[in-house]
Amino acid sequence: MAGDGAVGVVPAGEVWRNGGLRPAVEDLLGAGAILDALGMPLSAEARVARDAFRGAVPDLGLILRTSVSGQELIGRGFAEDVEFAAALNVSVTAPFLCDGAYRAWAL
Repeated sequence: MAGDGAVGVVPAGEVWRNGGLRPAVEDLLGAGAILDALGMPLSAEARVARDAFRGAVPDLGLILRTSVSGQELIGRGFAEDVEFAAALNVSVTAPFLCDGAYRAWAL
């Protein structure tokens, strides 16, 4: 944990073919899910992401399936990946970066 230090959660988004930034709803909601789970004091921006996640939970699968990224993945044959991304509280580990590699952190 960060102790008394700051924690940064960045919903990265994507890049359009023309090089412009493409905000991605799945990144915003993913960041919001992490922030919700952390249960720590949040900036205004972080609260918006957390609240977006909380509001999306009842329709999370539908939101992800109908998003631009979700539609792209489904169109490329990755519908199961989109459904998997909508699953909540199904993993017993979380990845963390250690010495340049992701490792499993048992919850």
